[in-house]
Parts: sequence; structure tokens; C-alpha cells
Amino acid sequence: MNTYYAKPGEVQREWLLVDATDLVLGRMATQIATILKGKHKPTYTPHVDTGDFVVVVNAEKIRVTGNKAEQKMYYRHSQYPGGLKATSYKKMMDTHPERIIEKAVKGMLPKNTLGRAMGMKLKVYAGPDHPHEAQNPRKIELEGC
Repeated sequence: MNTYYAKPGEVQREWLLVDATDLVLGRMATQIATILKGKHKPTYTPHVDTGDFVVVVNAEKIRVTGNKAEQKMYYRHSQYPGGLKATSYKKMMDTHPERIIEKAVKGMLPKNTLGRAMGMKLKVYAGPDHPHEAQNPRKIELEGC
């Protein structure tokens, strides 16, 4: 009995389409991170990026539970003294709703080169239109959202 390890050249990638309308942010992000890592496939190998591409549409229609819509803050730092910037969930939702999903999913991926490669396979769009029709993405329903 031999252990199978996927090689980077033989990975079969698929394009998946997720409609984020009325999905809970965190629950959706965990399932998308699992797909980007490739853990949904029997050929999953920890040191090889075996995941699929994920296209998320209607990012402006996601929802959060509890008081997060009023209280959640997003932080970033310019690496200069006093350079901490804070943005509320409502302001982020008005200006860049796709960044909310990107930030949630990337926080669930590994913090190394492999995780950054996985994060590049995530494509998020605020509205229902996306430029990836040529790849024929397969529409999937996320369970538990």
C-alpha cells in the first residue's frame, strides 16, 4: 500500500461559482477556504495546492449575524508610527463589499507562500456579473449557510 501525493503538474482544477445572496459571511468563508485548499478532494495533499478556483458573485448581498453590522471593524496599518486605519463594516460594505469576503477567506488560509497562491484563486465580485464565463464555472450551493 503506497501513500498517494499529488504533484503540482497533475492537479485538475475546476471553476466553481458561488452566489453569496443571503449567505452568512463566516459560514460561507469557511467552506470557500476548504475548496481553495483542496480538502474537498480525495487527492488532497498538504504541501501542494490542489484546490479549485472559486468565483463569488453578489458580495453586496451577504449578511452577518448579531450586532456585527454595527460593531465590526476592519484594521490595517501603514507601517508608519500612528498609521493604524480603522474602517467599519457598514463603510466597507458601501465602498468595497468584495474586500469583506476576501479578508474573511484569506484569514482562514495558511500564512505562507502556499496560502497566498490559494488566495489568488478566489475571485469576488459585488454584483451578479463576472468576466469568467469562458471558464464555464459550475454553480454550487454551500450547505449550512
